[in-house]
Amino acid sequence: MNDAVHQMMERYVCKTQDDAVNALREILQQIALLGLWRGKFFEHAAFYGGTALRVLYGLDRYSEDLDFSLLEPSSTFSLDAYGSALRREIGSFGFEVSFEVRHKTAATTIESAFLKANTLRQLIVIQAVRPTVQLNQTLKINLEVDTEPPPGFTTESRAVLLPTPFAVRVYRLPDLFAGKMHALLCRKWKTRVKGRDWYDLVWYAGHHPQLHLSHLEARMCASGDWSGDAHITRDDLQARLLAAIGALDIDQARAEASRFVRDPSALDLWSPGFFKEVVDKIQIV
Repeated sequence: MNDAVHQMMERYVCKTQDDAVNALREILQQIALLGLWRGKFFEHAAFYGGTALRVLYGLDRYSEDLDFSLLEPSSTFSLDAYGSALRREIGSFGFEVSFEVRHKTAATTIESAFLKANTLRQLIVIQAVRPTVQLNQTLKINLEVDTEPPPGFTTESRAVLLPTPFAVRVYRLPDLFAGKMHALLCRKWKTRVKGRDWYDLVWYAGHHPQLHLSHLEARMCASGDWSGDAHITRDDLQARLLAAIGALDIDQARAEASRFVRDPSALDLWSPGFFKEVVDKIQIV
């Protein structure tokens, strides 16, 4: 095993096969960020979303995707330009992945691509093989880039020390919180509930409760969830959150989130009253 990969593996306690696969995914995510940095990607884009919180700010849940936003809108941007750099970087640490751009089937501002790897082969690399892994099981990491980002956000550079020191451009936390709030209030999941959004809300309220309201407004305007001349206020946000809490299937949210947290008992407190207390801790900036 590569020395840097060994150091990264030491951060995990893999009691189950799912633990090993989650560790593998996070290691590949972090090496992918290194490859993007070497490819000058962060001169044009910033990191955001759950994995950004996990890697850079210590969010205590697993996350599947790598989400980014261009710094300036571009209709010609393509992730294709970074495929070789990603494969080369990940390969230099002993892993074997393929890179596949997702071709759009509908008009969207999101550019997507997949990193794919044979799970068993990569678990052998990190010496975490158990007989329950199927030979043909595939691990996927989705990369998504918003090519027409809503305005009004700011970014900063954050250091990552493993597998080797590098820097990642990332949304500042109040703007990350605004993005998460937009996802929680406006993302359309039909009958599905994304409990991870509610878990992240609790994390933000407890660790970094400042929310950039004007950036949330810009996101809601871009998605068609806010219109008119009036600016969104704290009371508007409070009313929408209370409505979302009232409509939330908490059992379904808890079940979805439990697959991504190490200690599912942290979800036992979830209730309408609990979430209303959490919402009261949000600080508008």
